[in-house]
Amino acid sequence: MTTASDLHPEQLRALLHFYADAGVDWLLEEDAVDRIAEFEAMRAARGMPVRQEAAPEPQRPARQAPQRQEQPRAAAPAPLPNVAIPDSQAVAEAEFAASSARSLEELRTAMEAFNGCNLKTSARCLVFAEGNAKPAVMVIGAMPNADDDRDGQPFSGRQGAMLDRMLSGIGLARADILLTNVVPWRPPGNRPPSQREADICRPFIERQIALAEPNHLLVLGNFAARFLFRSNDTIHQLRGEWREIDVSGRTIPAFATLHPQDLVTAPISKRLAWQDLLAFRAGLKA
Repeated sequence: MTTASDLHPEQLRALLHFYADAGVDWLLEEDAVDRIAEFEAMRAARGMPVRQEAAPEPQRPARQAPQRQEQPRAAAPAPLPNVAIPDSQAVAEAEFAASSARSLEELRTAMEAFNGCNLKTSARCLVFAEGNAKPAVMVIGAMPNADDDRDGQPFSGRQGAMLDRMLSGIGLARADILLTNVVPWRPPGNRPPSQREADICRPFIERQIALAEPNHLLVLGNFAARFLFRSNDTIHQLRGEWREIDVSGRTIPAFATLHPQDLVTAPISKRLAWQDLLAFRAGLKA
């Protein structure tokens, strides 16, 4: 068996990063360690007095309590079952919270107070939209990853660096756009959001689009494209073509391409993404 001491620093760093992405936040040793004994041994090595445990006091014979007649006790009430919020109610609450917001800041406050999505209980923080509040281009991904969840910002870490390169290739920067995700809380282990979770989060992302009023949308990856285009096709069937989506009575041109993570894991896909980005840039100028 390979131990941590046998790994090079780069290998150990990659292993810990893998564990973090998988949702592991605590490591246990194979054998139990008596930390109290270790501490006392350190005290003894430094010449400090070792604490001695007090001897237990001899037990005194218990006094015989006078017998008394037991009174019948009332039966304890049965515990109330945990009641989950029905999906329809959670969606309705999300719609109300989203529609009540009159600005992105108000929407962020409403989402921070919203407890109808179970993803919030496992995520470290809400990852909200970031960038230009009134952008010409709004970029929408799927969900936060471990780096985003740690930093509280969309598209951090390696995915963020890849996205920055993608945008700079067509003359865009983060300061120019509004960057966000369909789902604002990281699912455990980076699993795909369930249909129920996506339905609950839909009012929030649609309200973000309505408040930002972008001229164009750039949609990243399979999940986000299927969600916004309401399609079961794959990203390779949806990418590279302009489509239109309706949000709050407004029709917005939208264009889908590969997610930065697709390019990190499969660099050969960069060629397809570059073709898409050139077509997207041409559409901005049309």
